[in-house]
Amino acid sequence: MQNRTTATGHIAVRTYVPVPYDTVAEGPDLNELHVTEDFTGDIVGEGVARMLQAAHKDGSASFCAIERVTGTLAGRSGSFLLQDEGTLEGTRVAGRWFVVPGSATGELQGLRGEGTFEAEMGQHAAYVLHYWFA
Repeated sequence: MQNRTTATGHIAVRTYVPVPYDTVAEGPDLNELHVTEDFTGDIVGEGVARMLQAAHKDGSASFCAIERVTGTLAGRSGSFLLQDEGTLEGTRVAGRWFVVPGSATGELQGLRGEGTFEAEMGQHAAYVLHYWFA
């Protein structure tokens, strides 16, 4: 078992641009979301994500994404990819993510990890990332 460290903080959405690509009369619509985010706390930097979303008529949704985070973690600078999945139920967004193996650059090379995020719509998301260096 690797020696794991826990990073916590918040994520603020800077831009959120939904692009519908399959709208139907019955069933969920499909959207691609173009998102930029600011990370604060133990991760400081910017995230750029593309999400695929299944949006139900009742306002709930499921999504998956790949996000590049560029900045610092534990005093090391570089970038890494997060692969995430989550849901929107009512006004609550929640999900889990992991660091894509082999994606980290610079001083973050070898970064591995997994964690969760959650938020009320319109609020900063709280995140947890349990990480280690391979």
